Amino acid sequence: MFFDPACPWAWMTSRWLMEVERAKGITVTWSVMSLAVLNEGRDLPEDYRDLMDRAWGPVRVIIAAAREHGEDVVKRLYDAMGTRIHLQGDKDFRSVVQGALAEVGLPAELASYAEPTAGDETDRALRASHERGISAVGDEVGTPIVIVDGVAFFGPVVSPAPKGEDAVKLFDGCVLVAGTPGFFELKRTRDVGPIFD
Repeated sequence: MFFDPACPWAWMTSRWLMEVERAKGITVTWSVMSLAVLNEGRDLPEDYRDLMDRAWGPVRVIIAAAREHGEDVVKRLYDAMGTRIHLQGDKDFRSVVQGALAEVGLPAELASYAEPTAGDETDRALRASHERGISAVGDEVGTPIVIVDGVAFFGPVVSPAPKGEDAVKLFDGCVLVAGTPGFFELKRTRDVGPIFD
Protein backbone atom coordinates (compact mmCIF):
# COMPACT_ATOMS: atom_id res chain seq x y z
CA MET A 1 0.00 0.00 0.00
CA PHE A 2 1.21 3.49 -0.88
CA PHE A 3 0.07 6.16 1.58
CA ASP A 4 0.50 9.74 2.66
CA PRO A 5 0.07 10.09 6.44
CA ALA A 6 -1.86 13.35 5.92
CA CYS A 7 -4.64 11.62 3.96
CA PRO A 8 -7.63 10.46 6.03
CA TRP A 9 -8.82 8.19 3.23
CA ALA A 10 -5.46 6.41 3.09
CA TRP A 11 -5.75 5.97 6.85
CA MET A 12 -9.15 4.29 6.42
CA THR A 13 -7.77 2.02 3.70
CA SER A 14 -4.78 1.09 5.86
CA ARG A 15 -7.07 0.04 8.72
CA TRP A 16 -9.06 -2.08 6.25
CA LEU A 17 -5.88 -3.71 4.89
CA MET A 18 -4.78 -4.54 8.43
CA GLU A 19 -8.06 -6.44 8.82
CA VAL A 20 -7.45 -8.23 5.52
CA GLU A 21 -3.90 -9.04 6.58
CA ARG A 22 -5.17 -10.76 9.75
CA ALA A 23 -8.08 -12.54 8.10
CA LYS A 24 -6.33 -13.80 4.96
CA GLY A 25 -2.82 -14.22 6.29
CA ILE A 26 -1.35 -11.92 3.65
CA THR A 27 1.58 -9.59 4.22
CA VAL A 28 1.16 -5.90 3.45
CA THR A 29 4.18 -3.78 2.63
CA TRP A 30 3.89 -0.09 3.39
CA SER A 31 5.32 2.55 1.08
CA VAL A 32 5.20 6.34 0.98
CA MET A 33 3.66 8.42 -1.73
CA SER A 34 3.13 12.14 -1.45
CA LEU A 35 0.08 14.29 -2.03
CA ALA A 36 2.45 17.27 -2.03
CA VAL A 37 4.41 15.78 -4.93
CA LEU A 38 1.20 14.80 -6.72
CA ASN A 39 -0.18 18.35 -6.43
CA GLU A 40 2.98 20.24 -7.37
CA GLY A 41 2.23 23.01 -9.85
CA ARG A 42 -1.54 22.65 -9.53
CA ASP A 43 -3.84 25.54 -8.76
CA LEU A 44 -5.32 24.60 -5.38
CA PRO A 45 -7.65 26.27 -2.90
CA GLU A 46 -5.70 28.16 -0.24
CA ASP A 47 -6.53 25.78 2.64
CA TYR A 48 -5.55 22.71 0.60
CA ARG A 49 -2.34 24.44 -0.58
CA ASP A 50 -1.49 25.02 3.10
CA LEU A 51 -2.05 21.32 3.83
CA MET A 52 0.15 20.33 0.88
CA ASP A 53 2.92 22.65 2.06
CA ARG A 54 2.82 21.07 5.53
CA ALA A 55 2.40 17.50 4.20
CA TRP A 56 6.02 17.37 3.00
CA GLY A 57 7.31 16.98 6.56
CA PRO A 58 5.85 13.63 7.66
CA VAL A 59 6.66 11.82 4.40
CA ARG A 60 10.22 13.15 4.36
CA VAL A 61 10.74 11.94 7.92
CA ILE A 62 9.40 8.45 7.13
CA ILE A 63 11.69 8.19 4.10
CA ALA A 64 14.73 9.30 6.13
CA ALA A 65 13.86 6.98 9.04
CA ALA A 66 13.52 3.99 6.71
CA ARG A 67 16.86 4.79 5.08
CA GLU A 68 18.65 5.11 8.43
CA HIS A 69 16.78 2.51 10.52
CA GLY A 70 15.26 0.00 8.10
CA GLU A 71 11.94 -0.51 6.34
CA ASP A 72 10.26 -1.97 9.42
CA VAL A 73 9.92 1.55 10.88
CA VAL A 74 7.67 2.71 8.01
CA LYS A 75 4.43 1.14 9.30
CA ARG A 76 5.20 1.92 12.93
CA LEU A 77 5.77 5.59 12.09
CA TYR A 78 2.69 5.67 9.88
CA ASP A 79 0.56 4.26 12.71
CA ALA A 80 2.00 6.73 15.22
CA MET A 81 1.59 9.72 12.88
CA GLY A 82 -1.83 8.67 11.64
CA THR A 83 -3.16 8.19 15.15
CA ARG A 84 -2.08 11.72 16.03
CA ILE A 85 -3.38 13.31 12.83
CA HIS A 86 -6.63 11.42 12.28
CA LEU A 87 -7.73 10.14 15.67
CA GLN A 88 -6.38 12.88 17.91
CA GLY A 89 -6.90 15.74 15.44
CA ASP A 90 -3.36 17.13 15.68
CA LYS A 91 -2.80 19.30 12.60
CA ASP A 92 0.58 20.59 13.80
CA PHE A 93 2.70 18.21 11.76
CA ARG A 94 5.91 19.22 13.58
CA SER A 95 4.31 18.06 16.82
CA VAL A 96 3.03 14.93 15.06
CA VAL A 97 6.51 14.06 13.80
CA GLN A 98 8.18 14.66 17.16
CA GLY A 99 5.60 12.62 19.07
CA ALA A 100 5.68 9.77 16.55
CA LEU A 101 9.49 9.54 16.61
CA ALA A 102 9.45 9.41 20.41
CA GLU A 103 6.70 6.77 20.46
CA VAL A 104 8.54 4.55 18.00
CA GLY A 105 11.87 5.02 19.79
CA LEU A 106 13.68 6.77 16.97
CA PRO A 107 16.11 9.67 17.38
CA ALA A 108 14.47 13.09 17.67
CA GLU A 109 17.05 14.41 15.19
CA LEU A 110 15.14 12.70 12.38
CA ALA A 111 12.59 15.52 12.67
CA SER A 112 15.10 17.78 10.91
CA TYR A 113 14.34 15.90 7.67
CA ALA A 114 10.86 17.44 7.65
CA GLU A 115 12.35 20.69 6.38
CA PRO A 116 13.23 21.14 2.71
CA THR A 117 16.76 22.17 3.68
CA ALA A 118 17.40 18.59 4.76
CA GLY A 119 18.95 17.90 1.37
CA ASP A 120 18.06 16.52 -2.00
CA GLU A 121 18.72 12.86 -1.14
CA THR A 122 15.60 12.55 0.99
CA ASP A 123 13.41 14.27 -1.58
CA ARG A 124 14.85 12.14 -4.38
CA ALA A 125 14.01 8.99 -2.41
CA LEU A 126 10.54 10.35 -1.62
CA ARG A 127 9.88 11.14 -5.28
CA ALA A 128 11.13 7.69 -6.32
CA SER A 129 8.81 5.97 -3.84
CA HIS A 130 5.92 8.14 -4.99
CA GLU A 131 6.67 7.33 -8.63
CA ARG A 132 6.67 3.57 -7.94
CA GLY A 133 3.10 3.84 -6.71
CA ILE A 134 1.73 6.34 -9.19
CA SER A 135 3.32 4.64 -12.20
CA ALA A 136 1.30 1.52 -11.41
CA VAL A 137 -2.06 3.33 -11.70
CA GLY A 138 -1.50 6.63 -13.53
CA ASP A 139 -1.47 10.23 -12.37
CA GLU A 140 -5.25 10.76 -12.31
CA VAL A 141 -5.50 9.34 -8.79
CA GLY A 142 -4.23 10.13 -5.33
CA THR A 143 -3.56 8.17 -2.20
CA PRO A 144 -4.03 5.37 -1.28
CA ILE A 145 -2.72 3.06 -3.96
CA VAL A 146 -2.88 -0.69 -3.44
CA ILE A 147 -0.97 -3.21 -5.54
CA VAL A 148 -1.78 -6.93 -5.29
CA ASP A 149 0.19 -9.41 -7.42
CA GLY A 150 0.80 -6.77 -10.07
CA VAL A 151 -2.81 -5.52 -10.05
CA ALA A 152 -2.88 -1.88 -8.94
CA PHE A 153 -5.79 0.34 -8.00
CA PHE A 154 -6.58 3.59 -6.24
CA GLY A 155 -8.51 3.16 -3.01
CA PRO A 156 -10.80 1.85 -1.97
CA VAL A 157 -12.14 5.04 -0.45
CA VAL A 158 -14.33 3.63 2.29
CA SER A 159 -15.82 4.77 5.57
CA PRO A 160 -15.82 3.20 8.03
CA ALA A 161 -13.13 0.61 7.34
CA PRO A 162 -14.78 -2.82 6.98
CA LYS A 163 -13.85 -5.49 9.48
CA GLY A 164 -13.70 -9.28 9.48
CA GLU A 165 -15.44 -11.05 6.62
CA ASP A 166 -16.66 -7.74 5.18
CA ALA A 167 -13.03 -6.63 4.86
CA VAL A 168 -12.15 -9.84 3.01
CA LYS A 169 -15.12 -9.53 0.63
CA LEU A 170 -14.14 -5.97 -0.27
CA PHE A 171 -10.52 -7.02 -0.82
CA ASP A 172 -11.47 -9.93 -3.07
CA GLY A 173 -13.86 -7.69 -5.02
CA CYS A 174 -11.27 -4.94 -5.48
CA VAL A 175 -8.66 -7.38 -6.75
CA LEU A 176 -11.23 -8.99 -9.07
CA VAL A 177 -12.43 -5.80 -10.73
CA ALA A 178 -9.00 -4.16 -10.85
CA GLY A 179 -7.61 -7.28 -12.54
CA THR A 180 -10.27 -7.26 -15.25
CA PRO A 181 -8.71 -6.17 -18.56
CA GLY A 182 -10.18 -2.87 -19.69
CA PHE A 183 -11.65 -2.01 -16.28
CA PHE A 184 -10.79 1.53 -15.21
CA GLU A 185 -13.22 3.11 -12.81
CA LEU A 186 -16.07 2.52 -10.39
CA LYS A 187 -17.15 5.52 -8.34
CA ARG A 188 -20.00 7.20 -6.50
CA THR A 189 -20.36 10.44 -4.57
CA ARG A 190 -19.17 10.33 -0.95
CA ASP A 191 -21.94 11.16 1.47
CA VAL A 192 -19.95 10.71 4.70
CA GLY A 193 -16.50 11.69 5.86
CA PRO A 194 -13.96 9.36 7.39
CA ILE A 195 -15.49 7.47 10.33
CA PHE A 196 -12.60 6.66 12.65
CA ASP A 197 -13.77 3.93 14.99
